[in-house]
Amino acid sequence: MSLFWYVLHSKPNQEELLCSQLEHRNIVVYYPQLRVQPVNPRARKSKPFFPGYLFVHVDLEKIPLSNLMYIPGARGVVSFDRQPASVSDDVIDVIKKNVLQMNRDVKEPQKGIKQGDKVLIKGGPFEGYQAI
Repeated sequence: MSLFWYVLHSKPNQEELLCSQLEHRNIVVYYPQLRVQPVNPRARKSKPFFPGYLFVHVDLEKIPLSNLMYIPGARGVVSFDRQPASVSDDVIDVIKKNVLQMNRDVKEPQKGIKQGDKVLIKGGPFEGYQAI
């Protein structure tokens, strides 16, 4: 049994569909996402760390390559010289650790600020300005 991580390329904006399709087929998938603080409260609260790509942990002897390529939302497996490129467990672990750390660092929006309140801008091109 030779389980390896492979990179699966998704169709544009179809990462979540592809991830759910893979999970439905009992395929181990890693879809790294970053938490974001959208301006619009109805907007998405996360975005893909690698837009258009997910990682699958499979044994290509048990799950043929064609089974991965024809899942709804999939565009294909990342390959070099027609050979699927594998990703080591160490690289996946580092990505997981970095994504986890980046998601911890996302700052929550300030509570208690209402429309019309005065605020002091502390960073960026307008640093030092007071705004309403």
